[in-house]
Amino acid sequence: MADGGKMKGVEGSGEGTGHGEDMDEEAQEELELALSLGRRGWHLPPVPVPPPAPALRWSMVFPAWDPDAAGSSRAAESVWDSPPVPPLRFRDMWRGGGADADAGGAREAEEHNNVEEEEGSEDGDRDLQNKRPKVGAFGEESSGVNASFFGYEAPHLHAFAEHDHLKLSHGPENELDFGLSLISNDGGNDIPRETNSHGVCDVERSGGTNAEDLEIRMDLSDDLLHLIFSFLCQKDLCRAGAACKQWQSASMHEDFWKYLKFENTRISLQNFVNICHRYQNVTNLNLSGVLSAESLVIEAITFLRHLKTLIMGKGQLGETFFQALAECPLLNTLTVSDASLGSGIQEVTVNHDGLHELQIVKCRALRVSIRCHQLRILSLRRTGMAHVSLNCPQLLELDFQSCHKLSDTAIRQAATACPLLASLDMSSCSCVTDETLREIANACQNLSVLDASNCPNISFESVKLPMLVDLRLSSCEGITSASMGAVCFSRILEALQLDNCSLLTSVSLDLPHLKNISLVHLRKFADLNLRSPVLSYIKVSRCSALRCVTITSNALKKLVLQKQESLCNLSLQCHNLIDVDLSDCESLTNEICKVLSDGGGCPMLRSLILDNCESLSVVELNNSSLVNLSLAGCRSMTFLKLACPKLQVVILDGCDHLERASFCPVGLESLNLGICPKLSVLRIEAPNMSILELKGCGVLSEASINCPCLISLDASFCRQFMDDSLSQTAEACPLIEHLILSSCLSIDVRGLSSLHCLQKLALLDLSYTFLMNLKPVFDSCLQLKVLKLSACKYLSDSSLEPLYREGALPMLVELDLSYSSIGQTAIEELLACCTNLVNVNLNGYKTKEIRESSDCQLEVLSCTGCPNIKKVVIPSTANYLNLSKINLNLSANLKEVDLKCSNLYNLNLSNCNSLEILKLDCPRLANLQLLACTMLQEDELKSALSFCGALEILNVHSCPQINTLDFGRLQAVCPTLKRIQSSPIA
Repeated sequence: MADGGKMKGVEGSGEGTGHGEDMDEEAQEELELALSLGRRGWHLPPVPVPPPAPALRWSMVFPAWDPDAAGSSRAAESVWDSPPVPPLRFRDMWRGGGADADAGGAREAEEHNNVEEEEGSEDGDRDLQNKRPKVGAFGEESSGVNASFFGYEAPHLHAFAEHDHLKLSHGPENELDFGLSLISNDGGNDIPRETNSHGVCDVERSGGTNAEDLEIRMDLSDDLLHLIFSFLCQKDLCRAGAACKQWQSASMHEDFWKYLKFENTRISLQNFVNICHRYQNVTNLNLSGVLSAESLVIEAITFLRHLKTLIMGKGQLGETFFQALAECPLLNTLTVSDASLGSGIQEVTVNHDGLHELQIVKCRALRVSIRCHQLRILSLRRTGMAHVSLNCPQLLELDFQSCHKLSDTAIRQAATACPLLASLDMSSCSCVTDETLREIANACQNLSVLDASNCPNISFESVKLPMLVDLRLSSCEGITSASMGAVCFSRILEALQLDNCSLLTSVSLDLPHLKNISLVHLRKFADLNLRSPVLSYIKVSRCSALRCVTITSNALKKLVLQKQESLCNLSLQCHNLIDVDLSDCESLTNEICKVLSDGGGCPMLRSLILDNCESLSVVELNNSSLVNLSLAGCRSMTFLKLACPKLQVVILDGCDHLERASFCPVGLESLNLGICPKLSVLRIEAPNMSILELKGCGVLSEASINCPCLISLDASFCRQFMDDSLSQTAEACPLIEHLILSSCLSIDVRGLSSLHCLQKLALLDLSYTFLMNLKPVFDSCLQLKVLKLSACKYLSDSSLEPLYREGALPMLVELDLSYSSIGQTAIEELLACCTNLVNVNLNGYKTKEIRESSDCQLEVLSCTGCPNIKKVVIPSTANYLNLSKINLNLSANLKEVDLKCSNLYNLNLSNCNSLEILKLDCPRLANLQLLACTMLQEDELKSALSFCGALEILNVHSCPQINTLDFGRLQAVCPTLKRIQSSPIA
């Protein structure tokens, strides 16, 4: 590498493999930063040069000015007198074509160094980074510049490798055209010729490619470059600096080199010294994972007088290193991790007057002595040392976590030597005793944070820490209920952690400042009594023996006591409590309802979860603020009474044994009680309810429903739903529009007479009932649009006479008579007279023939499963202009279909096994289903399709008489056909 000021990037583990490095060495990245240091005398060691070999070179070309050739490849033809050669490939340009190219690049780098040294001798005061290499024509005197830019392989230029003519503009005053000289250094022409549409040879032959199309403008202002480079790390800055002089100058700005992060990077001693000499305003230095980091710091320490933060990691740090830190007067933070301190037999001393924070984490040492008069924070976490000596009168935070080799005496002496100590962490120090805690309490009057978790030898009895704010005693086997007396002495305590204290049986605390407490996995814990006006967080989990909980707080908003199997008594005085979750508390009794009702101590309660509380049998809640209630899985509950005017959501899934329910009053808008099959008595008073589902309440015999805004009521399969209940509901809910009484076998004419109260009734479902007289329906429901009488076996032809003879139900558009006993004559008269009908369902119809002959608004006709239908005829004179869908599926005896419907869109004749005659005149038919029509012949189908000019989908699956292998024949008959569904074997 030349010392003339070019910047060489980071050589990662995946680069430079051609130099024969070890695989272990390749796993790390070596940072070689050859900076432009002027004439200060700092030079980097030269890069080893491989044996010379032919290689491609990158040369500057100054073509003679030709107005006609300017901006095109002809500008280069004047200097290219060699035979045409293939274009430079990606790997050739940046890898130099292997070892040969590497050698050639090294020789060219030496030529460039000689040029720069000559220029430097003529003008020694000028910085080498401002130089431009001398170039000439392609002759013996011209010096080539290797494409790797002085040994640095530029990956950011790989994207430009496909262009054989690049133009880099460094400013408006000087522009150079860079061309690729594909002449080997030995003058040979042994490069094999290749063909490439983007190659130089093709450009020459075409003569028309404009070089402006390949221009790369890099005229970036210094301010913009500074902003962009501020987002780059040192490695990327090195790569960017190799692009051009402007970028090199911008990347070397001292703002980017105040924080040197060389973590896990391989860097030479001389190079590191050069960097520190060049950038003496460095404030942060990270050498974690760097080999021989100690030597680097010692050698460059004189240039690091502005250093404030130093991070070291791994390796060996001896006494010399810590002594050298005195040369950095501004150093205030030192972090050492995973390192070996000292020689193993000597004491390591850290003596620095300006140090404020010292982190020695996971290190190995025999004895450590720290004498830092300004030190505020000290961490010796997970450091294996047998003794520590502290002389830090200003120390505030001390961390001994997991220092297993430290004795109880060593910890006591170290902590008591810091009278201003406010935070102490000695968790997992198994040797600590109560005596040490008492002496620390006496010596450190300001101690506010103490973590003594995983210390099995402490009971915390007789320990008085009046200034304690945060106390952690997790996994302390000696903590018992007697320890709570010492805890209560800390009157300003805000946080307490008692997880995994296996001997703790009860906690009773009255602390005015306690904000949060954690009680997890306490096997013998049975009683909890907390009193604190600011208590806001309680975590209680896996306390299988907990039976009684008493909490008094004005700040607690959420209480979660899930899976407390033994909890049976709960007392709450929490005026701001909003959410309570008592899921899976199997021992909770009915008395919990009094605690959660008005007057029970939770006036702001909005959400209550009592899922799977299987001991609850009677739930009575009278709460004026409750909004959400979940009782899912309460299988023992038989009686439910809710008086919650703001209740919006109630979940009763799995309440299989609920027999009586009262919702008076509630704010529910919808309610589904169909999941309560044993419900027999129901009372609802819900002024906002619009949807009520009672489907499946088979034993519901008494219902009082007072919902003035109710729109939809589904009482399907309520076999014992009586006339009285229907009458009362109709009077109290006059806005009902949808009433479903399917399978309500107890409903009779007396109940239907109350329908006159429902002036907006639009849908009435009386399917599967024993009704014989529908006169109350025809007389009262003038707005009815949908009437379902499916499977009403006791209806006769005369039952529907008011429809087709008296003009009853003038708004009726949908009628379902599936599987009824209505005769063919009544059906024909009905279809002829009820011209407003749009959808008629005659599924299971027993007539032998359907023949239409009058005007009608019918849109959908469904006759699924009519075994007696043999013929369907709809002539053009019927004027069924709106009929769009006919379903005759499963009509096994249907033999003839003759349809002339101008707007029919969908026709389903699937499973009509006897169908032989098919006549269609349906110009808009798009979907024809003939699944399993085994008797239908192909000629009959073609004849029918010839009058269906819009057909797109045809299903002839399982039709053995129809051959669909020749799709063209069917498409010739019906050109619009797009898809045929057929059997694999036609």
